[in-house]
Amino acid sequence: MTDTSHENVPSRARRRFPGISSRAYEHPADRSALVALRRLTGFDTVFKALSGLLPERSLRLLFLSDSVRVSDAQFAHLNDRLRDACYILDLEKVPPMYVKQDPQPNAMCIGLDEPIIVVTTGLVELLDEEEMRAVVGHEVGHALSGHSVYRTILLFLTNLAVKVAWIPLGNVAIMAIVTALREWFRKSELSADRAGLLVGQDIQASMRGLMKIAGGNHLHEMNVDAFLAQADEYEKGGDLRDSVLKILNVLPRTHPFTTVRAAELKKWSETRDFQRIMDGHYPRRDEDKDASVSDSFRESASHYADTVRTSKDPLMKLVGDIAGGAGDLGGKLRDKFTGGAGAAKGEAGSTATDGGGTPGGTAGPERAGGPEGPEEGPRKA
Repeated sequence: MTDTSHENVPSRARRRFPGISSRAYEHPADRSALVALRRLTGFDTVFKALSGLLPERSLRLLFLSDSVRVSDAQFAHLNDRLRDACYILDLEKVPPMYVKQDPQPNAMCIGLDEPIIVVTTGLVELLDEEEMRAVVGHEVGHALSGHSVYRTILLFLTNLAVKVAWIPLGNVAIMAIVTALREWFRKSELSADRAGLLVGQDIQASMRGLMKIAGGNHLHEMNVDAFLAQADEYEKGGDLRDSVLKILNVLPRTHPFTTVRAAELKKWSETRDFQRIMDGHYPRRDEDKDASVSDSFRESASHYADTVRTSKDPLMKLVGDIAGGAGDLGGKLRDKFTGGAGAAKGEAGSTATDGGGTPGGTAGPERAGGPEGPEEGPRKA
């Protein structure tokens, strides 16, 4: 007789987090926005009242009619991953999940009344079991945080901006909101990556999944350390011109760049905050109503201040210098934009020469390779 009592149990023991609040893993900027929104009486009610204007019902019918719903009978291994993720994060109601035929690796969690999770065949075919476990945990993290509501609004507003683009200044206000929502959503993706790690509890699997999303199913040709080194090169490479280009490249995107996501997740996995969660010390969702908005904003502001202070990006380093009261701002700006890092030193050295030496030659730093192009719409798990 075959024992089937453990057929849906994970292949190795994983820690569970009963009653965990999404505040435990949310990025500070994401958390401060969500805490504020949750404290606004009737905010979610107003958003859900818009469901008649939004294409949510149409989307649900579309996925039901033209995709494959995950269950014990269809994509059973994904159904196991989904129930396992909901069990670990203690999500009471398992959201419906669909597999959509699309060679582009992608996943999303949308919906106003109830979240639904959609993964593409490209993603299912690309990832192994442990990598997919992290991705499903990522999407369940979105559901637990309530991101699906705001993502649906973002989709609606993005489509609306296209429709009213012909009206003079008609899409300016909408695009301003869309830009702000995208900035928040990029931070929410970092939050969901953390949720995926809490579910999978395997940082190497999370890293492999992100590498595959960036470079395809060629693990024998890729290396995690080299991939993370790309993120470091991207952050610190170039001059102020490259810093500006980085900002322009990321503005249309709903997701941070993949190497950046990998570096951020690896960094968080090594923090005391992550270890405390794994040890069972984390905020509970029954305490969410008592969460302080001001404390959350202070934490968010502190995070951004630390980011500026520790960043290797030329623009962020300049901002830090300005905040620290650095002198010769004009000279710093000139040197940053022209790559003339040795100009000031050269001028100082000329006083020690008999013939009034000239500043040393400037050598512009190597420019880090930029992304291939902006991303349109929700992309990547």
